This record gives sequence, structure tokens and C-alpha cells, in this order.
Amino acid sequence: MLLVENVFMLICGHALADFVLQPEAMGYGKNRNDKIHDKKHSLFPVWYYWLTAHALVHGGVVYLITGNIWFGLAEVVLHWLTDYAKCEGWIGMHQDQGIHIGCKLGYAFLL
Repeated sequence: MLLVENVFMLICGHALADFVLQPEAMGYGKNRNDKIHDKKHSLFPVWYYWLTAHALVHGGVVYLITGNIWFGLAEVVLHWLTDYAKCEGWIGMHQDQGIHIGCKLGYAFLL
């Protein structure tokens, strides 16, 4: 694929994984500070299950688009850390999205 095609596909994949494939429960559940985790003896999965599942979806999408397992694994780790930082309030949503898109641009240039 050409660079422009790679960038386009990776950004489309990001939009799909970050918005369409992230249910509301996951959006709240991945944040350990969300009030949803205040319930005593909740059957709701622990936050790191949700965050890890979300990061794995992203890694899978990157792998499917690039065919590169190392980019997929890097995406899992980088997405997990970035979303954790956002959930902790260390960065905002715009910085979060900027980091995610920056990663996609990096993968595209390295292909």
C-alpha cells in the first residue's frame, strides 16, 4: 500500500475501534476512577479488564491493517498507557487522540 492509503486505513481503523467498537460500558469501565466501580461486590468487570480489552481491539485492528504483529503489539501497549493517562487526568481527550493518531502515522511511515 502507499503511504496515503496506510494512513487512511489506520485512521479509519482507529475511528472504528475507538468509537464504534467501544460500548458505553467499556468507555466507563476502563476508567478505574469512574463511579461505576464504587458498587460493593459489583459483577461489573474490574477496570483493567475493560482497558486491556479496549487496547487489544486497537492492536488487532492495527495488525489486520498492517499485517505486522509488532505494530499490533506496540499498539496494545501504547493505547493502554495513553488511555490510562487520560483516565487519570494526566492528559485530556485532545492529547489522547493526538497520541493515538501520532502512533498511526508512525506505523504508516515505518511500513
